[in-house]
Amino acid sequence: MDGIKAPCAQAENGLSIGTKIGNVRWTICAMLFIATTINYMDRQVLALLKPTLMQTVAHGGIGMTEESYGTVVAFFTLFYAIGLLFAGRFVDKVGTRIGYMVIMALWSLSAMGHSLVNSVLQLGIARSCLGIGESGNFPAANKTNAEWFPQKERSLSFGIFNCGANVGVILATLIVPFVKNRFGWHAAFLVTGFFSASWIVLWFIRYHKPAEHPALSAGELAYINQDPPEKRGPSTPWLKLLGIRQTWAYAIPKFLTDPIWWFYLYWLPGYFTDKFNLSLVGLGMPILIVYNASAVGSIYGGYLPASFIRMGLTPQRARLTAMLVCASLVVPVFLINYLHADNFGKWAAVGLLSLAAAAHQGWSANLFTTASDMFPRSAVGSVTSVGSLTGALGGFLFAKLAGHVLQISGSYSILFIIAASVYLISMLITVALAPGLKKAESVI
Repeated sequence: MDGIKAPCAQAENGLSIGTKIGNVRWTICAMLFIATTINYMDRQVLALLKPTLMQTVAHGGIGMTEESYGTVVAFFTLFYAIGLLFAGRFVDKVGTRIGYMVIMALWSLSAMGHSLVNSVLQLGIARSCLGIGESGNFPAANKTNAEWFPQKERSLSFGIFNCGANVGVILATLIVPFVKNRFGWHAAFLVTGFFSASWIVLWFIRYHKPAEHPALSAGELAYINQDPPEKRGPSTPWLKLLGIRQTWAYAIPKFLTDPIWWFYLYWLPGYFTDKFNLSLVGLGMPILIVYNASAVGSIYGGYLPASFIRMGLTPQRARLTAMLVCASLVVPVFLINYLHADNFGKWAAVGLLSLAAAAHQGWSANLFTTASDMFPRSAVGSVTSVGSLTGALGGFLFAKLAGHVLQISGSYSILFIIAASVYLISMLITVALAPGLKKAESVI
């Protein structure tokens, strides 16, 4: 019968053979996926409307330049970083159920506020508010992931819900051109409001901690809690975290590699428009291909460690090996600088960017999970915030660099060379600071 334990037989994870393990944890993963999808829909709207906003006021835009666009993106990431000073700590203190709802409400109201802007200054203010709101998504999602999944499944579950980033971009690419052409660009910033409100209601009704969830079986609860128990205590002070090598083994790679994803997010539509003279509608297929590929990379990259574990590697070595594979697959993107502005060049660029975006997402799934590999659950939200803070600061600097480089040269060459090289550098830093992803015992 379902749920009956076989007597005296024990499985590897400590569960009795025959114990039924349910799938409630994957419904939680699905809700994280939806939240991340909404998050990235909000982000992508600006990139898609960039050519329209760069038109003069007389022609329906706001007179934005490459330099001012870079500044707007930079201030989004700066205020995203400021929000991260509080987001992880906030989620650690109030819990994921209430914390995530508050975070979603803040960023959704800010996103819809973009529909009221009529100047670059107003756009910068709206974008800064959005940065503060959106800063809480990944600290909240990563803490939820650590609460609901055993260590061996965390990178896979992260890879799945992190696909929301790709799906959000895809949905925005499909929806924004229609809304903009039918109702104007102001209305395009309102499209996610309905999804946000629906998600908040769903989360309030369906989300509970594992030990309190009414639909969770005893077998699945035991499966979730199969890892060795951790000592519980108050949240680790920030100054103590900053003195731990494992914090920087996570935070410095975030500083170097997060900006590359932001670069793809905010500048790929402009790159295809500038290089291949594509219209807003014509951007659809290239962007869809790149982000569908990155969705595959997110899931498969998260699955890679499990494959390496079956080959005999320890979980830590499996994680590092998966990160090395992903870092290596990004390198060919520098070849994009040698392509011609013809049809072959366009699809070759799509191929190189698809591989790079997929590899980034696989890298990100595993890098994110190293926080919960190296730190106890009580510190995961705060450590994730530290890493996301450094990633956002890197994004601020890279956005200013990208805007300045494009304003004075019109060339993406330097930017793609940086994108090709920083992952292997980050890999070396992680291994040097935290050999074997050793646990940060001083905070347990």
